[in-house]
Amino acid sequence: MTVVPLAIAVDPRYCRWRHQFSLFISHDPWFRPMAIQAARKYPNLAEYYQKNATKFWDNFYKRHKNKFFKDRHYLEKDWGQYFSDDANSANVKVLLEVGCGAGNTIFPLIAAYPELYVQACDISPHAIALVKSHAEFKEDRVNAFLCDVTVDNLLERINPSSVDVITLIFMLSAVSPHKMPSILQNIKRVLKPEGYVLLRDYAIGDFAQVKLENKNQMISEGFYVRGDGTCSFYFSEDFLSTLFFQAGFNTVDISTYCKQIKNSHKNITMDRYV
Repeated sequence: MTVVPLAIAVDPRYCRWRHQFSLFISHDPWFRPMAIQAARKYPNLAEYYQKNATKFWDNFYKRHKNKFFKDRHYLEKDWGQYFSDDANSANVKVLLEVGCGAGNTIFPLIAAYPELYVQACDISPHAIALVKSHAEFKEDRVNAFLCDVTVDNLLERINPSSVDVITLIFMLSAVSPHKMPSILQNIKRVLKPEGYVLLRDYAIGDFAQVKLENKNQMISEGFYVRGDGTCSFYFSEDFLSTLFFQAGFNTVDISTYCKQIKNSHKNITMDRYV
C-alpha cells in the first residue's frame, strides 16, 4: 500500500479506569424501547442511529443552541503552528472544520488568525444556522454548509487538494466505526498533498464511557448511544493510528491525556481531559 505524504496530529482522551472495566461493568445487552423498535427495521442498531444522525444532532442543537460546548481557545496553544501563516507563501491558509457544530472551534481560530479562511460543515441544519447567526460570522472568512461526510462528496463543495488543515474535534467518534474509513477518504480528496489532519476525541476508559457501559448502552465494540440518540465511539491509540494508516496517512504525533475532575456536590471524581 502506498502511503501518501499526509499527516495527522491526534489528541484523544484517556483515563485510568480502562483497566477496571471487568470489575463493575455488565455486558448484557439492553436498549430503550426506541432502539428495540428500530432493530425491527434496520439490520443493526448502529445503522439505525447512523441513518437518523441528522435528526438526533439537529434536536441536540435546537435544545442546547450554542451553550453546550465551550469555545476551544486551547487549540491556539496546542496546534497554533498548523494554523499560522506560512511566511514563504502568499496564499491564504485554508482550514476545513468537519462537524463544526455551533462554531466553538471556528470563531476562536478566525479571531486568533486574521488570514485564516474556514470551510465549515455539519450534519445539522440548526448547527449551520447557529454558525451563520453568530456575531463574528463573516462570509469572507467562513463558508458554512450542510454536509453529511459519511455520504456527501466534499468535492461538490470544495476544490480538490485545496485545504491546508482539516480539524476533526469530537466528530469522528459520533459516527459508526464502519463509516470512518469512507470519511477519511472523503476528506483526503480535498486536502493538499502535504496537508494535516488534527483530531481530538474520546479515548477508551473515559468517564463518559464508564457511565454508558453501566447503563448497557453499547451498540457495538467501543460504540455507544446516549439518551438523546447521539452516539460516541471511544478510541485506542492502536485503533486510531491503524485507521489513518490504512487510509493513507502518516501519524506525526499521537498522545493521550488524563485529568481528574471532582464533583463536590455528588462526591464523584472523574478522570477526564478538558
